[in-house]
Amino acid sequence: MKSLDQLVRPNIKSLKPYSSARDEFSGEEAVFLDANENPYNQPYNRYPDPYQRKLKKRIAEIKHVSEDSIFLGNGSDEAIDLAFRAFCEPGLDNVVSIDPTYGMYQVAADINNIETRKVKLTSDFELDVDALLKAADDHTKLLFICSPNNPTGNSFKADDIVKLIEQFEGIVVLDEAYIDFVPEKSFLKKLPTYPNLIVLQTFSKAWGMAGIRLGMAFASQEIIRIFNHIKYPYNVNILTQEKAFDLLAAEEDKNKWVADLMEQKKLMTQQFDGYSFVEKIYPSDANYLLIKTTAPREIYNYLVEQGVIIRDRSTVALCEGCLRVTIGTQEENNSLYQALGKYEQECM
Repeated sequence: MKSLDQLVRPNIKSLKPYSSARDEFSGEEAVFLDANENPYNQPYNRYPDPYQRKLKKRIAEIKHVSEDSIFLGNGSDEAIDLAFRAFCEPGLDNVVSIDPTYGMYQVAADINNIETRKVKLTSDFELDVDALLKAADDHTKLLFICSPNNPTGNSFKADDIVKLIEQFEGIVVLDEAYIDFVPEKSFLKKLPTYPNLIVLQTFSKAWGMAGIRLGMAFASQEIIRIFNHIKYPYNVNILTQEKAFDLLAAEEDKNKWVADLMEQKKLMTQQFDGYSFVEKIYPSDANYLLIKTTAPREIYNYLVEQGVIIRDRSTVALCEGCLRVTIGTQEENNSLYQALGKYEQECM
């Protein structure tokens, strides 16, 4: 890979980051008269820890990584945007991404005026490693891989991911938003081996915290230092930090939720296998199923009328005819099955 010094934008290398009051002093046992805060309404009158030290310490214990290798942001989308701002020169550099995949990579690229070079997955939704590498040139700074992938649901072969990390000359961003459903496939343990790897994870899925908007990026201390230099000073508010810390104490609950969702996914697979309008159910390592049907838009609209909302993915590359269905509670899933049963009786 190219050195980090070669990959970082020149203006970012020379940037003098904003120094907040809490950068110059951190602690609790003090009289704070430095940040023009209102002295009333404790503790929400105070600016939050800009580096979320208490929360990172707990995450480091759970994830078995160094605290210095963690970046926390307003959802994983913040880390995605920071990767563009740190490494990609607008109007000059480009990134490579798989297709289909999570749509925010393209949006972040467009916002930052960066070309995205999309490389389609194979017909069985696997990585075309050679095509991905060939798509890169001297101005390619980032390569995005989502595994398990959204919307296809499958995890990619570890050997293919390793080959890309080792042969791509830029930064590989591996989005593991759904990795809690297949933790044995995470690349977190490989971070010390690959200085050009950024691993994204989230609290929105298995942890049930989508509403508090907290994403994680794991990388070398050098990359995390760059992210901290260019992020907004207080990017994770005190309410989010406190709620996340409290919920992390309930890791057993998270594990129970994951086990229940995986059982419900098996039941949903069996249920969909019995519908005449279902042509294929794709293997999934995530908390959703991608299902190929005979009339995706018609089924989607019918379910909306029944008050059941799923996702129509039939216009996405390689997903023609497909619907994406999130695994819910048994009660929620039963509502889906009842609505689909009515659809089959009335419309087939």
